[in-house]
Amino acid sequence: MKFLFESDTWKEIYESIRKNKLRTIVTIIGVTWGIFLLVSLLGAARGMENSFNRLFGDLATNSVFIWRTKTSMPFKGYQEGRRVEIKRADIQKIKNEIDGIEFIVPRYYRNGTITKNFESAIFSVYGDYPLLNKVQKKNLSYGRFINEIDIQEKRKVVVISEEVYKQLFDKDVKAVGENILINKINFTVIGVFKSGQFDDENSVHIPFTTLQRMYNTGDTVGWVMVTAKKDADINQIEIDTKLLLKNLCKVHPNDPRGFGSFNLGKEFAKMMGFLKGMQFLTWFVGIATLIAGVFAIGNILLITVKERTQEIGIRRALGATPIVIKRQIILEAVTLSLIAGILGIISGGLVLILIDTLYGQGDDAVLVNASVSIPIVLIAVLALTILGTLIGLIPASRATRIKPIEALSDE
Repeated sequence: MKFLFESDTWKEIYESIRKNKLRTIVTIIGVTWGIFLLVSLLGAARGMENSFNRLFGDLATNSVFIWRTKTSMPFKGYQEGRRVEIKRADIQKIKNEIDGIEFIVPRYYRNGTITKNFESAIFSVYGDYPLLNKVQKKNLSYGRFINEIDIQEKRKVVVISEEVYKQLFDKDVKAVGENILINKINFTVIGVFKSGQFDDENSVHIPFTTLQRMYNTGDTVGWVMVTAKKDADINQIEIDTKLLLKNLCKVHPNDPRGFGSFNLGKEFAKMMGFLKGMQFLTWFVGIATLIAGVFAIGNILLITVKERTQEIGIRRALGATPIVIKRQIILEAVTLSLIAGILGIISGGLVLILIDTLYGQGDDAVLVNASVSIPIVLIAVLALTILGTLIGLIPASRATRIKPIEALSDE
């Protein structure tokens, strides 16, 4: 390793580059472009992944939403066009009979007129259980969400969104503890939350049991959110849940209607598959371009060795061993590869900074924190070093095969 710190070693590399400026620059551009593509595209893919994670961050992604609709086929004496009803008792049966379910959350929805002093408007009123806060985390500004005691005692308490707060309260007023009217019924505000991507910003949440009594919905459920365990198949759970509900609600098993659903887990898997495919394509294109660039360096060095035949012959005649000649050529290959790689990393990093500035700011950002991790950069540098060494062996081997007498007589 001592030769790495000798000035003559680097002077020779500099002279080799200086004598072939154009060829060297063109060759370096090839490797730089490969690293640039790798860094910028991987960073963009990471930014898109971060955007998806922020979009779904507060929601259990391995979930399916199931709601009731009208039937399209007669069955067991019931005519087609019947609107089926999901009962609360059905929820426990689903939980008990279908494997892989982690949570099942019944919900109900109604419109309601909410009044505070002389301000009033129609908002979405959701009847919910505390479990909702586990599968669709509420980002509370202050206060709390609904708890089990609220459910058991059918308390008249409400959690409101920030948008509802802005419409009903003055800016400096703390809403928690204040009273509002929902359909002329007095409710106490217990929390205020920031609306997420999947929240209705003009919404309030009250205990499910309170909504039942308030709107006289009986024991029915509007829709359910079913969340699967980590390794469970959400697609199979969707099929099994709908089939069980059809059996419980006397709907023909082949009826395409009766129950509608939206499989968030399936859609999320599609998006993650797209991202993985994009990352694979990025690695493939980047590495292929990188290898092509490194081979170009090898070709340039082969030409250089041929042009320096007499020089190498003189050095051999003066006592230079084959290993000295070989390591010098390999070092040139590695140096050119690393220079090109560093330029590619810097240019790719600058592009990612620009992308983050233009498209990574705000709540609607398309690419959030587009960046490449340090391990990826280190892997790229290591790959360049290895490739540079391997490709440098070709011209280095040729250089060591040059015989001093033949080199000196070469014209």
